[in-house]
Amino acid sequence: MSLVIVGSLALDSISTKAGSVKDALGGSAFYASIAASYFHQASIVGVVGDDYPQAGIDLLKKHKVNLEGLETVSGKTFRWSGKYEEWNQADTLNTELNVFANFNPILPSSYRNPKNLLLGNIHPSLQLQVLEQVESYNCVACDTMNYWITGEHQTLSQVIRKMDVVFMNEEEVCQYTGCDNIFKAGREILDMGVKLIVIKRGEYGSVCICKDYMVFMAAYPIEGVVDPTGAGDCFAGGFMGYLASKPKPNKQDIREAALAGTVAAALNVSDFSVNGIANVDKQVIDAKIKQLRDWTS
Repeated sequence: MSLVIVGSLALDSISTKAGSVKDALGGSAFYASIAASYFHQASIVGVVGDDYPQAGIDLLKKHKVNLEGLETVSGKTFRWSGKYEEWNQADTLNTELNVFANFNPILPSSYRNPKNLLLGNIHPSLQLQVLEQVESYNCVACDTMNYWITGEHQTLSQVIRKMDVVFMNEEEVCQYTGCDNIFKAGREILDMGVKLIVIKRGEYGSVCICKDYMVFMAAYPIEGVVDPTGAGDCFAGGFMGYLASKPKPNKQDIREAALAGTVAAALNVSDFSVNGIANVDKQVIDAKIKQLRDWTS
């Protein structure tokens, strides 16, 4: 099993300057697996209710996502509603955990020796629960959010100490470390045993910090932003999907992974839900990656 992604599948109701949608397909595992699928096959672990739209299942199958770890239980699917006054900040209006409240991630036997493992933005205790089931892996990564940094700092620290790659945005990495400088904050994360900290900077791109080098990546310019929901998940999915195709990633591979994640995130924000990335030809993605590579070389 090459890339296993653990996270949420949700139905989102979102309002932005560009319009609104109700019960749109979403969730960290959903976004990340769609993005990853353009670079490597993904397998997901998650839970949905019996009200989950067949369209969501069909879309995952279209992208050849392995669904052996997806559980359907009686009840309603996790729902989130939010509003964007500013593109970089979502105001949560309502959260209904529903079946996700009792999510108990169980890895099928075929998932327990993945090459790469991505722990999406879920409770750190669930991330630890997944790690206890994994028998071996080459690279494990996690994503998180300020809610867990504030409320579950100690448990999150246990997770981070077990990670090879950590994804955070610049606000989160400074909040977690107490530093007001992202480079100092990044070094503190590395001192916890992490090999690579990827700091997402929105419209300013990202920076990947390793012990021996840094990789700076510009954002892919999108003039018509519609919905930022899931952009970070798509970035992480594209990044880890690309890395899964490399036996021993080096600095150039990290740069290419950042290009893949950046383009995936940019396409995602161009429409609501996963509509911006779900039906794109791989040739279009490759062309945009080449553009960004040329612009930043």
